[in-house]
Amino acid sequence: MKRRHLALRARVTAAAGVLVLVGGCGQAAPEGAAGMAVADVALYEGPDRLQRLIDGAKREGRLTVYTSAQTSDLGPVVDAFEEKYGITATIWRAGSEAVLNRVLQESRAGRHTVDVVETNGPELESLHREQLLQRVSSPHHANLIAPALRPHGEWVGTRLNVFVQAYNTNLVKKAELPNTWEDLLDPKWKGRLGIEAEDSDWLAGVFGEIGEEQGRRLFQDIVATNGVSTRKGHTLLTQLVVSGEVPLALTVYNYKAEQLKRQGVPIDWFTIGNAIARPNGVAVVRTAPHPHAAALFYDFELSEEGQQIIAMRDFVPTSRTIDTPLNKVPMIFVDARVSIDEYDKWQDLYTDLFGAGR
Repeated sequence: MKRRHLALRARVTAAAGVLVLVGGCGQAAPEGAAGMAVADVALYEGPDRLQRLIDGAKREGRLTVYTSAQTSDLGPVVDAFEEKYGITATIWRAGSEAVLNRVLQESRAGRHTVDVVETNGPELESLHREQLLQRVSSPHHANLIAPALRPHGEWVGTRLNVFVQAYNTNLVKKAELPNTWEDLLDPKWKGRLGIEAEDSDWLAGVFGEIGEEQGRRLFQDIVATNGVSTRKGHTLLTQLVVSGEVPLALTVYNYKAEQLKRQGVPIDWFTIGNAIARPNGVAVVRTAPHPHAAALFYDFELSEEGQQIIAMRDFVPTSRTIDTPLNKVPMIFVDARVSIDEYDKWQDLYTDLFGAGR
């Protein structure tokens, strides 16, 4: 079965989520608690936009966010938003596919609970295709890098997931790190390599740089010569680098490696060629029960204040106003549409190359 949308293959139910900030669930009509159409709020561009959003959000009093971000990562953004505007936020957190499923299921049931979805780019693109997201006219769009902006404007990249390579500094010397993918053919890497189980979008980006035919032969040879251990979950893979079970991991998110490095554990990261990056982001739901609070949070996360908080969590923010060492890494961007439309091709190739449980 073709994966036209990520929802068609998601197996995680809404019950898998964890409510991390307890609050009420809205049952308001699609026009929102203030009786105003969500589009009217989100698309307003007048000079008093911010004040109108603040006033409306204070009347609404609450905000509900569905997210796949770690609580420790999105939490500081939400806390700052609550403190700044006095709005009570409820966060429901689960894996990205579970977030996608829950939004779809609630929409089909006519239940209008969620205001904002904050998750991976491909899942947001799927919600756009299901016509569940609202285009927003934010003054902060002008400060964003081009890959953060979608042609349809119904979601926007707030931060980048950057695939990098990470290594255990006790087991791998910096001088022996590979400079090219071909260097991984060296027998010294036998039994020392690991990769996440479902990073087919990373593979698409790498092959776009080195060529599909050459890349297929090269990684077949790497696996045949030295083996590549496949692990489920980027956080797990990163932790296995720290523990030494996987001395060198090929697909780690840079922010997690950087966070652990700052804690003083034996991990560091680098890139072979260009880093492969994918925007993750935020969207206002078309039937948001609290449209002013939703648009206000959307703007806040894109503002210099919100983007600085994201940078402090070692993410790569999408705003050009924030300068961090991490956004100076050369990158190739994978479009969320490729992750959806060509999913079968790249996932099948990924499985053929790396398998599961190797």
